[in-house]
Amino acid sequence: MKKLFILVLGWALSCNSSQKTVAEKEENRATDLAPSFAASITEEELKEHLFTYASDEFEGRETGKPGQKRAVDYLKKQYEALGIPAAKSDGDYFQKVPLEFSKVPSGTLSVGDKSFTIGKAALTFSSISGSYKEVVYVGYGIEDGGYSDYTSVDVKGKVLLMKAGEPKNEDGTYVLSGSSEKSVWSNMSEAVGKRTELAAEKGANGVLYFDPQNFARFNRYYDFMKSNDSGRMQLQAENSENFLVLLNEKSAKQLYPEIQKADTPKTLTIAVTFDIKSEDNKVDSENVAAILKGSSKPDEYVIISSHLDHIGVNADGQVNNGADDDGSGTVALLEIAEAFKKAADAGKGPERSIVFLHVTGEEKGLLGSKYYTDYKPIFPLSQTVANLNIDMIGRIDPKRTGDRNYVYLIGSDKLSTELHDLSEEVNKRYTNIEFDYTYNDENDPNRFYYRSDHYNFAKNNIPIIFYFNGTHDDYHRPGDTPDKINYDLLKNRTQLIFYTAWEIANRAEKVVVDKATQ
Repeated sequence: MKKLFILVLGWALSCNSSQKTVAEKEENRATDLAPSFAASITEEELKEHLFTYASDEFEGRETGKPGQKRAVDYLKKQYEALGIPAAKSDGDYFQKVPLEFSKVPSGTLSVGDKSFTIGKAALTFSSISGSYKEVVYVGYGIEDGGYSDYTSVDVKGKVLLMKAGEPKNEDGTYVLSGSSEKSVWSNMSEAVGKRTELAAEKGANGVLYFDPQNFARFNRYYDFMKSNDSGRMQLQAENSENFLVLLNEKSAKQLYPEIQKADTPKTLTIAVTFDIKSEDNKVDSENVAAILKGSSKPDEYVIISSHLDHIGVNADGQVNNGADDDGSGTVALLEIAEAFKKAADAGKGPERSIVFLHVTGEEKGLLGSKYYTDYKPIFPLSQTVANLNIDMIGRIDPKRTGDRNYVYLIGSDKLSTELHDLSEEVNKRYTNIEFDYTYNDENDPNRFYYRSDHYNFAKNNIPIIFYFNGTHDDYHRPGDTPDKINYDLLKNRTQLIFYTAWEIANRAEKVVVDKATQ
């Protein structure tokens, strides 16, 4: 009897071992095939694409200009030639992005008996007119958890005054975190947007915002646009009646002398008049989107993105070709698309759908990706598994020391530990590129995490990786030409992204979001 039990147990273990081996082989089947398709990504094809896409003929691809139209036509023809269909159900590769260009405004903000010239003591980038007999001071303008600056005041239809920062306890810790850690409300790149969105939700007409750091930053931006007779581009959907005016210390104290010390909300009886004018013009532009449908999970989407635009032609006629920014990401995306299509044609296509998304208006404020995520996603964000964003992967950062075969990775661990670990494992298995996380630091003064199109996906709790080679002397200058691209590195980085997308698309489960944003 005992002997029989041992024989049966041995048979069972043998069967389980055999089944596990079969399962492992099945799980690794798609992975084992990846190199054969990645081999289609070559230096020669990347170079051929880029010498066309970043040529003078495309006139720097400025959003809405003729050169940008040539760029989107080029991309459309490439997807048609590959036999990869449009992402939109109507068969149109172009997703129109309704934009509006506002010339730098001029005029005055009057507070009581004093007037402040726009561009000096007050800043805004839109037309504003009207008079108000009072202003509601809402302290930091925050509502988060059990804390609110809005509980004791009526703000509907009013103009609000608020300041940067966040409340502290008597012991110096922050109220919102209960520790020495600041919250997102102190994040320079996000704080203004969060406050103005909240104010609009509360029914306010506009915000007067005192933030010395942001004032200095936006003042430089305003002066640059003014000297170049330029302006600001925005989505038409965001050109609402709600306005934002940034104040310096002088204008803020004219409104409320105690603003730096006082935190308690109150209504200020002081007359405010806006007489600020600007010229608005509509801009015709579009994203380009194609899709390769998944074989077993077609309603789950991996989006690979790059921006198709650049900054156009200088006043003296010099073309900013944008070979690295972001011609390199654009042609990488085309080569990745070709590799996935070869896999599909061989009957080994991805399990999940791959969306190839070229966005417009990145240089104008991430507008094309914002329109996709916040207004008209072609595919539901709830079914979007990840976004791999490629922005400048063809050059070497001259400030960096170490292996030239590197890439900066940003954001891989911000939302999903699984995605970060997957990224590391894929690199070790296939490419052995040196990963540099310098700019992934939350305290990075460059704020690169907030400065490319992945951010619009990340803020919607979609895991992202941003691939980046860093800036260089030709960044946003006419010297960013295709002859300066390191095509061996461009190929290596492109293949890395293909392998990473392949793994995300073919793994059994979606990558888990375990660090959702607030």
